Amino acid sequence: MNRTRIITAAALTLVAAGLLLAGPLDPPAGPVTSTYKTLTEVEPRIAINATNTPGDANSLFKITQRGSYYLTGNITGVAGRHGIEIAANGVTLDLMGFDLVGSAEVAALDGVSLGVGNLANITIRNGSVRDWGDEGVDLESSINSAVIDVRASGNAGNGISTGRGSTTTGCSAYANGGNGIYTSSGSTISNCNARSNTANGIVGESGSTITGCSAYINTGSGISTGSDSTITGCTASFNTGSGIVAGEGSTITGCTVSNNTDNGISTSFGCTISNCTANNNTGNGISANNGSTISNCTARSNTLDGISAGIGSTISNCTARLNTRDGIRVTSGCVVLANTCTQNGNSGDGAGIHATGSDNRIEGNNCTFADRGIDVDFVSNIIIKNTCSDNTINWVIAANNVVGPILDRRAPASAAINGFSAPSSLGTTDPNANFSY
Repeated sequence: MNRTRIITAAALTLVAAGLLLAGPLDPPAGPVTSTYKTLTEVEPRIAINATNTPGDANSLFKITQRGSYYLTGNITGVAGRHGIEIAANGVTLDLMGFDLVGSAEVAALDGVSLGVGNLANITIRNGSVRDWGDEGVDLESSINSAVIDVRASGNAGNGISTGRGSTTTGCSAYANGGNGIYTSSGSTISNCNARSNTANGIVGESGSTITGCSAYINTGSGISTGSDSTITGCTASFNTGSGIVAGEGSTITGCTVSNNTDNGISTSFGCTISNCTANNNTGNGISANNGSTISNCTARSNTLDGISAGIGSTISNCTARLNTRDGIRVTSGCVVLANTCTQNGNSGDGAGIHATGSDNRIEGNNCTFADRGIDVDFVSNIIIKNTCSDNTINWVIAANNVVGPILDRRAPASAAINGFSAPSSLGTTDPNANFSY
């Protein structure tokens, strides 16, 4: 077999193999059917338009059946009508990145509104709602609603309002005439921001959870909640009211509040505040009502007190520095434990720690560079294991208190130490002694 015959045989073999892999050339018997999906199968949603969702006297478009809907373009408001009105349960509306914009003629009307109260399971997502005569998105009368990735700006009322048990995620609210974002009880707000709104930035009623949000330059408070709420990892700055306001029994953790015109953080009774920072607020850095717990917080350069707490509160392991009045101020029945207070009374008059009432336990604190280190105005307090240094007066304590011995150790008290042991220079073995040093 010569070379030409070998090449020809190999080519024929490859062609035969290709034919086998390609399958039969003749079509099967019967009519030819399409293998393509219908548009409804590909996009199982309903477009918002005059045919599918015709409006009425109150709205440009109206959704009256449950289902998934989407915009195909921008919507511009007209006089006397909401943009989109929802009148059914179980509706999802995808704005598809488009813009629902009102106009000067649209008075007291919403971009997205509910035509029926107590609707459930409504979701609005992914778009912009602005310049409406009332609210941008108004789901306040709904239950278990969700608003996701919506931008609400320039609306005369609230930017976004949701009802009980709602979720608001990834939204922004800018320059609205009411609150930026408002939610009813038992709701969750996460990763949202509210800026330059005429009322509060973010409001959650009782039982709300607010996480990872920011509130900036709002005319009211930055973030405000009702009772039994949780606020975590939020920032509130340059608001005309307080940075964060929380109702009774709430928890605030890991938040930063600065440059607010009122208090940085202001809470009602029985709240827990931990790992927060409050700087440069015109009021108190942190102000907590009776029965609260404040721990591991920092309050610096606030115009009034760094940390102020009501009857029966506990303040521990906090740092208060450069506040104009007291670093820490308590009334009665409080525990003030292991705090660091320095340079308070800054350009004003203040103590490191100031107790104005009775039955407080002031223990293990270090107070330096203030007008007064520890200042106790009334009877029946216990003051033990504290240290004070470089205050104008280290100790100002009223009569009839329980005080561990106060030792003046301001003069050098020990020789240089270089080794493994040295004698005590404390001057006492009393475990409850207080020291000036």
